[in-house]
Amino acid sequence: GGTGFVGRALTQLLRSRGHEVTHVSRQGGKDRISWEELSHSGLPLCDAVVNLAGENVLNPFRRWGDAFCREVISSRVETTKTLAKAIADAEQPPRAWVVVTGVGYYRPSPTAEYTEDSPGGDFDFFSRLVSSWEAAALIPGSPARGVVVRSGVVLGRGGGAISQMLWPFRLGLGGPLGSGLQPFPWIHIRDLAGIVCHALESECVQGVLNGVSPSSPATSNGTFAQELAAALGRPALLPVPAWAVRTVFGAERAIMLLEGQRVVPKHTLESGYHFIFPDLSGALKDIVA
Repeated sequence: GGTGFVGRALTQLLRSRGHEVTHVSRQGGKDRISWEELSHSGLPLCDAVVNLAGENVLNPFRRWGDAFCREVISSRVETTKTLAKAIADAEQPPRAWVVVTGVGYYRPSPTAEYTEDSPGGDFDFFSRLVSSWEAAALIPGSPARGVVVRSGVVLGRGGGAISQMLWPFRLGLGGPLGSGLQPFPWIHIRDLAGIVCHALESECVQGVLNGVSPSSPATSNGTFAQELAAALGRPALLPVPAWAVRTVFGAERAIMLLEGQRVVPKHTLESGYHFIFPDLSGALKDIVA
C-alpha cells in the first residue's frame, strides 16, 4: 500500500528520517518489488515490514455487492497472509511487522468508549473483516515484533475522506450525515504515519494501538461538519439525510458513516507517541489552509 494516500505520507516521513523504503506493488521497478517476486524469491533483507494495502471501502463509484466484498477482503487479508508467510519463511526475519487495520473492529455505540483492550470483531461484515485481517498478521514464534494500528477516519490533504467532502462544503452545501450525533473517530494523516513510524522505531512497542486523535472520543459527525465549515468560512446547514447515504453507499457501508465508535488511543499515548494534531480545529486548519 505504499503508493496509496497513507503510504505516500509514511514513505515521505520514513525517508526524511533516513530510512530506505521499498514498496511491494503489482509491478517491480526502482525501489519496488512485485508481489510475484515476493512469492518466488521471498522477502528482501529488511528491518521492518508495513502493510497498508486495502481497496477503498467507501468508493462511491463501486456498487456494494459480492464481487466488491471479495475484493475488499482479499486486498486486506490475502496481502497480509502473503507478507506474514514471507516473514515466517525469511532466513533473517525483520525486527518489526506493522499492519494498519480499522476501528470498525469495535461495535458502533453512541455512549461506549473503547480502548485497545476492548472486545469487538464479531458482529458485522467490517468487524469480522478486521478480525480475519488481524488474525492473518499473526506469526506464531516469530522474532518480528507485531504491531496492529486500528485507524479511524484519516484526514489529510489530497485524498482520504476530506477529498470527497470538500466540494459540497466549499459551496456551502455541506452538513452532518444523518442525525449528526454519531461519534466520528478521526486522525490526521501525519499522526497516522507518525504512529506507524513510532511503532517501527520503538523497540518496546507491540500489540494493538488505536490510531485516533486524543480528542476523537468527543467528536461527533455534527461537530466535524461544523468545524470543517468553519475552517472553510462556510455554513454547514444542510444535513444529508440517512436515506441518501444508504442510497449512495448501500446499507452495509452506510453504517460506517451513520454510526460510529468513541475510540480512545490509550496504549498509543502510553507508548510515548506525541500527537501533532490532537484537536480537530487545528487538524482541519492545516488541511484546508
